[in-house]
Amino acid sequence: MKYTNEELCQKAIEAMQRSYSPYSNCKVGAALLARSGKVYLGCNIENASYSPTICAERTAFAKAVSEGECEFEAIAIVGSPNGKIDRVFAPCGVCRQVMAEFCDADNFRILLVKAPNAYEEVTLAELLPYTFDRRSIEYS
Repeated sequence: MKYTNEELCQKAIEAMQRSYSPYSNCKVGAALLARSGKVYLGCNIENASYSPTICAERTAFAKAVSEGECEFEAIAIVGSPNGKIDRVFAPCGVCRQVMAEFCDADNFRILLVKAPNAYEEVTLAELLPYTFDRRSIEYS
């Protein structure tokens, strides 16, 4: 199935409903579109000691990679305190770095949901200039 940007954003909103966030009550959902056409959902999973907390975006990447997917086209991200979608919720630095590991920074699309039926589209390069990726550590 080919997903539109709007459908991918709706999948992220569905994923947000699965958030386990009893400490911050900040719910985040992500829908990661693999080049194969399959979509992997992720939600944030908090922990009382905070360090083991995992973001929705990394949950989606972990699910995809653990199933053999390593090429991606886009991700939709949504989140907000109390689950009220009223602003862009951008990925944290760690999630941006995970994206850089698997995605072409110039072509990977990030859909930032800002309302139930509205989003902004940016590339990973726009969110993470001077990307540190495998090319950064290759020897000539």
